[in-house]
Amino acid sequence: MTGTMRAAVYHGAHDIRIESVPVPVPRDGEALVAVRRNGICGTDATEWAKGPTLVPLAKRHPASGHVGPMIPGHEFVGEVVDVRGATAVRAGQVVASGAGVWCGACDRCAQDRTNVCRRYYTLGLNAHGGLAEYVAVPAHTLRAVPDGLPLDHAGMAQPLAVGLHAARRAGVRDGGRVVVIGAGAIGTFVLAGLTHLHTAEVTVIDLPGPKLTRALELGATHTLSAREDVVAAVLEATSGQGADVVIEASGAPGQYANALAMVATGGRVLAVGLPKERPALDMFALALREITLASTVAHVCDEDLAPALEILASGPLGALLLDEVIPLEHLVEAGLARLVGGFVQGKILVDPSARL
Repeated sequence: MTGTMRAAVYHGAHDIRIESVPVPVPRDGEALVAVRRNGICGTDATEWAKGPTLVPLAKRHPASGHVGPMIPGHEFVGEVVDVRGATAVRAGQVVASGAGVWCGACDRCAQDRTNVCRRYYTLGLNAHGGLAEYVAVPAHTLRAVPDGLPLDHAGMAQPLAVGLHAARRAGVRDGGRVVVIGAGAIGTFVLAGLTHLHTAEVTVIDLPGPKLTRALELGATHTLSAREDVVAAVLEATSGQGADVVIEASGAPGQYANALAMVATGGRVLAVGLPKERPALDMFALALREITLASTVAHVCDEDLAPALEILASGPLGALLLDEVIPLEHLVEAGLARLVGGFVQGKILVDPSARL
């Protein structure tokens, strides 16, 4: 396929332009995907507002080889229109992309930890992504969208896979007591992963309002207002012992300190949220109470992406989280600027095929 396409092109902070660029030509092992939906997230908003941080504008990325202005977008679904070489996908399939690309040959890949591959890179952050009419994608990062799953819901598969991976990393046991701090999009995806994997008592903390209502609809056992003394409330509810696992998914100031204060001795804290400032951690509490501090990044495509699609196909998550679907031309004012301003309760999706 030849010709030009419309794409959002990132040139730097507060500088994303809708441009006409060549349709990419897939290489061997790649598929050309006509993008139907692309979700935007806090990482996209931060790159637009304060970047470049991850986007390789000035220095060539060591794994992807990209340098210079780039098409963002790492949460996308679409239709395969062309394939090159022997691949597991075929033209006409509707697919979701995991966006993360791994080499399959390094020691981390051999350990099935493809998300920390030595040569890992992410479409839309380190190479051209899905905020365009077409994108060339390594076929091994694609998974078929189940029949009947609406595009508006399938467009959330990649971030749900991230939440599902985080839920696996949390070390929750059936019957355990879990606290999730933060009920925004990523916290909600982690909650969905938890309720899919485990039968546990899950308390979700956030400001009063629709986020906590949504958490209950998705299987949370209890909710707490962040305006309360949440540490005291968790300790009281657990007879002073604390929660077995605390997942910090807000990045809000002071919440990692709260997580350490409310987790049980011998318990586990999972770092998901990224604070704007470096948090102070009580190393005495970590050491003397033998608290495990773990972290999580991205997802393992072979383990998480297909199950994420099945979760979306079998429950209300997509409908509960969808905020709005906007055209490419409205990406900045109706999407990224709203995210930066904190005006979004769920997920905004972009439809690059929509015409004004």
